[in-house]
Amino acid sequence: MAQQTLFGMTLDQLQAIVSEWGMPRFAAGQIAAWLYRKGATGIGQMTDLSLRNRTLLEEHYSLGLTPPSAVSESKDGTKKYLFETLGGHYIESAYIPDRDRATLCVSSQAGCKMGCAFCATGRQGFQQHLSTGEILNQIASLPEKDTLTNIVYMGMGEPLDNLDNVLNSLEILTAAWGYAWSPTRITLSTVGVTPALKSFLERTKVHLAVSLHNPFPDQRAAIMPLQRVYPIEETISLLKQYDWDGQRRVSFEYIVLKDMNDSPAHIKALCKLLDGLKCRINLIRFHAIPGSPFVSPDTEKMIHFRDELSRRGITTTIRASRGEDIQAACGLLSTRNREKSAQKIQEHIQ
Repeated sequence: MAQQTLFGMTLDQLQAIVSEWGMPRFAAGQIAAWLYRKGATGIGQMTDLSLRNRTLLEEHYSLGLTPPSAVSESKDGTKKYLFETLGGHYIESAYIPDRDRATLCVSSQAGCKMGCAFCATGRQGFQQHLSTGEILNQIASLPEKDTLTNIVYMGMGEPLDNLDNVLNSLEILTAAWGYAWSPTRITLSTVGVTPALKSFLERTKVHLAVSLHNPFPDQRAAIMPLQRVYPIEETISLLKQYDWDGQRRVSFEYIVLKDMNDSPAHIKALCKLLDGLKCRINLIRFHAIPGSPFVSPDTEKMIHFRDELSRRGITTTIRASRGEDIQAACGLLSTRNREKSAQKIQEHIQ
């Protein structure tokens, strides 16, 4: 049997392990410190544990850290890292440096079952949930991990479709016994899985970004099938029950698609939909996907769209496009890798 991995375990889970093996209760905190604060690369480094306890752990557990298997670097400094999961699938993380900020965009699933028409990851279909350790491995195994200022759950997959592992990863990131990050340095993006969203809002304090992309229900459903299950109107109704005047923020992501969601009618409908909710809108240029019918409007249209929303009282920004020369849009690098692997298998069969 494969060894269970320690990296990605919460303090409660570690306490269950030390209890099972007859170790003192405080050993759980010692293990957590080595995993998340001291950056141990092996159980043998945990020198404040007794030799007996280290030996026990090495017999039954592995650390579980894996380095990236490939990297692409953009001329603007963005790096796209490819990781292989324990299940043999591939996921991506994007490292985005920007003056005094360095953001890492992490994945929560290999593939995705949401089926959004504009998303390369959605074309892969769902392959697997990432474990808590596989989510955090994208941070811990990053060569630039010590430079990070922000983390966004905006990579492959729908984070709230993998709720338990995502919540555990957020606990480890923000707990005093873990990485002790401020929740204000972390943002989670969702298409709006409403029941899981309620749990997320009640159990964490990190920022929220909702993928909106169209204020008209029928048009949104045409590009985002989840609209038929969890209407955006219900999601926003839930968000209006929470206080967004403090440190925690909610924003809405809006990929602008030429002649599809960029009309004056869309501006008016957005303002009506979000009325009474303290939020901002991030306008996003569409990154081209091979075979996709969607294109981004020109810069003038993007600016006009931003200015009209701002004039109506909604803080609106245009997100800078990064890494287009390395196809940094979520899912493109892993899709290419999957296609190459499939081709090699087919060639071997033939």
